[in-house]
Amino acid sequence: MNRRLWLGCLLAPWGAAAGAEPSAAERARIERLLDVLAARKDIRFVRNGKEYSGAQAADFLRGKLQWQIEKVATAQDFIVQIGTRSTTSGNVYLVRLGDGRELPSAQFLTQELRRIDKR
Repeated sequence: MNRRLWLGCLLAPWGAAAGAEPSAAERARIERLLDVLAARKDIRFVRNGKEYSGAQAADFLRGKLQWQIEKVATAQDFIVQIGTRSTTSGNVYLVRLGDGRELPSAQFLTQELRRIDKR
């Protein structure tokens, strides 16, 4: 087998989103996820040690998505590439729930996406 072809097959699963943009359907899933985040009044989004409302977090993540759109082909890519950690500090984003528990944002966003997809 040609080395380049073999290497391409090997790396394809990890590079699927590289240079891609989300389809209209995936973009709609991402927007629904961000709308749900913005509407949640019972959470605080913790980024680099500072708390933000769900609406502020959604606005921030929309801006980050525009800046790094080439990394995102699916809603799951959005969560992993955009909604998980700071590109500046590397710190993981957290979501503080109304009862005081904190979840990594990836876990929270994945749970919310599953709820959206079940509707």
